[in-house]
Amino acid sequence: MEKIWLEHYPEGVAHDIHPEQYTSLTQLMEQSFKTHSESPFSVCMDRWMSYGELDNLSAALGSWFQSQGLAPGSRIAIMLPNLPQFAVTMAAVLRAGYTCVNVNPLYTARELEHQLTDSGATTIVILENFAHTLAEVIEHTAIQNVVMTSLGDLLGAFYGRWMTFAVRHLAKLVPPFEISLSNDRIVTAFKTALAQGQRRPLKSTAQNLDDIAFLQYTGGTTGLSKGAVLTHRNIVAAMLQAEAWFTPAISDVGDLRKVNSIAALPLYHIFALTLCLLAIRQGSHMTLIPNPRDFGKFIAVLKKRPFHILPGVNTLFNALMMHPLFKTIDFSNLRLTQAGGMAASEGTAQNWQTATGSSMIEGWGMSETCAIGSNNPVTQKTFSGDIGFPLPSIELAIKDDEGITLAQGEAGEICIRGPNVMTGYYKQPEETAKAFTADGFMRTGDIGIMQANGRFKIVDRKKDMIIVSGFNVFPNELENVISTCPGVVECAAVGIADAMQGEAIKIFVVRNDPLLTEDTLNSFCHANLTGYKRPKYIEFRDELPKTNVGKILRRELRNK
Repeated sequence: MEKIWLEHYPEGVAHDIHPEQYTSLTQLMEQSFKTHSESPFSVCMDRWMSYGELDNLSAALGSWFQSQGLAPGSRIAIMLPNLPQFAVTMAAVLRAGYTCVNVNPLYTARELEHQLTDSGATTIVILENFAHTLAEVIEHTAIQNVVMTSLGDLLGAFYGRWMTFAVRHLAKLVPPFEISLSNDRIVTAFKTALAQGQRRPLKSTAQNLDDIAFLQYTGGTTGLSKGAVLTHRNIVAAMLQAEAWFTPAISDVGDLRKVNSIAALPLYHIFALTLCLLAIRQGSHMTLIPNPRDFGKFIAVLKKRPFHILPGVNTLFNALMMHPLFKTIDFSNLRLTQAGGMAASEGTAQNWQTATGSSMIEGWGMSETCAIGSNNPVTQKTFSGDIGFPLPSIELAIKDDEGITLAQGEAGEICIRGPNVMTGYYKQPEETAKAFTADGFMRTGDIGIMQANGRFKIVDRKKDMIIVSGFNVFPNELENVISTCPGVVECAAVGIADAMQGEAIKIFVVRNDPLLTEDTLNSFCHANLTGYKRPKYIEFRDELPKTNVGKILRRELRNK
């Protein structure tokens, strides 16, 4: 397919990027740490961290990891919210020569056990608030080292101690737990690991662009999440692509060290993770929002200092606008409102532009593509309703089921090829083979068209995937879990339109126990599924629509 979209790139945006200018993501980070050592990297609860501090702390933690005798490439799980510890840990893992496995802190025990066992992680860095979940499953995993951090560990001596005390004893947000110390397992306090690591130098490791940097877990069509293998090349490419695309929006700021990005989306999610790494590449800084659901405090943070980049999902923008204090925020410095993770609605985009003066720029991507695969131009003044153009060095093609590229205007599966696209699914060669076409394009599961101006538009979804507030939910996983609830004969999960979340989950259930109620089923889901995977609606039925061979017709349920 001819790359006609290149003709419509904003002025100054390069057509290609070159990740080979770096030997690894580690080299990129360490170069930035040295160049910007005196500049701020992040601020969280008014505690600033400089690039120099990030350099020193991550080197110390990386050295401690190495002292544990981990083999090169070992997987280290990171189960942290948006706190300074996240970037320190991520950088430490990579600099020490290991692989990051990002974990949703709100996972249930079942979900956590699968991700830890599938990845083969032997070490985990975890906030103590979530340690009770780990305690439930650790005996069934390969975890040998647990690094335990508390909320205030990197928030300063006095304020940090106070925050940890308040979280533990006043808010009581740290449920009791006991980590088994069998099989020579050790538990080390985060600050102890830092102190011990500072006594020995970080050993340099031989890394190249083809080494694995992240295992980024995504929903699985078979009911279990899969680890997308993201190499150093993938991540570096994604950063350079985002930098090239976003530059027209922030060029007038001048000194990029002044650019403040708001990190409200969770850093374990590929969208926010890529933007965090972009900040490191540019030497700009981030405002960390540990709990964006507390919109009163979130808005108070937005009011404190100028901010230039605000990434979010449709639900986040809606919730902000509904808050009574929203109109007190100063948006005069906002240069880029970047929407992603889920489809942005035209109504939300129009309301946002009216309220803030900033147009909402919609992008599209997946964990498998290191976030952004295509984006609307950041110079755009109105909402388009499509997913824009492929970013530099990315090709999009519309293909049929046989992998044949279709003509412009014909609907087919959106397929993507580029240096940012994963190499495959971790230890799943069959799933990897199914994901790629013969000519190296990755199948995305989205049905779309390429328009006459080179823009791409999503018109349907090939997969049954449900997108709840930007998070992918696969019906098979829900059905596999819910089917184990006593009294459930069979069930089906579908997504239905929801004004706040984009889509909400509805479960249709056939039961053989009349005492099985919505409350019982909701309690079961609460114990086995993380928040965004829990059904909002439950409907009991005598039977479910099926094909002649017995396959449940989810589409028929969605249309009712």
